[in-house]
Amino acid sequence: MKVLLTQTLKQGIVGEVVEVSEGFARNYLIPKKLAILPTEGNIKRLEVAKTDYEKKQRELREQKEKLVAAITGFEVTLTRQANEEGHLFGSVSKRDIAEELVKGGFAIEVDDVRLDEPLRRIDTYPVTVQLAIDLKTEIKVWIVRDKAAEAAETKKDKAAEAKEVAAEQASEE
Repeated sequence: MKVLLTQTLKQGIVGEVVEVSEGFARNYLIPKKLAILPTEGNIKRLEVAKTDYEKKQRELREQKEKLVAAITGFEVTLTRQANEEGHLFGSVSKRDIAEELVKGGFAIEVDDVRLDEPLRRIDTYPVTVQLAIDLKTEIKVWIVRDKAAEAAETKKDKAAEAKEVAAEQASEE
């Protein structure tokens, strides 16, 4: 059965005539006003909605292209606690990276950041940001050790050394 979509769905965009099963049209699309019968008047009425939708999609595409151009080469620095070997206590996920990009002034969603697995070591990583199938770029993510944790660790090492020296001096006496 041919129907005229009144909203953009998986089957097509608003104002488009699509072929769907009769049961789907009669039981779901038409009662929920997601589609109507494709008469001349209905097609003309929805032509405006279709052009508006296409215009919005073009504008959205242009915004995404500008965002990709702006974000290309951007570097994100994340400070995390880690052990002596550089293994993080926890990990860096795509949510962490997306939050840093938003702080940097970019309108990025978590799902736009592509990571195969969370980052678990102190290092520099290339991370892909993909806004559309053909719109993607790479950014650099720097994961650095937390200075406060590093200072506390150094202080702990110095305290341990002082105890050892005091113990040695006490044993010599």
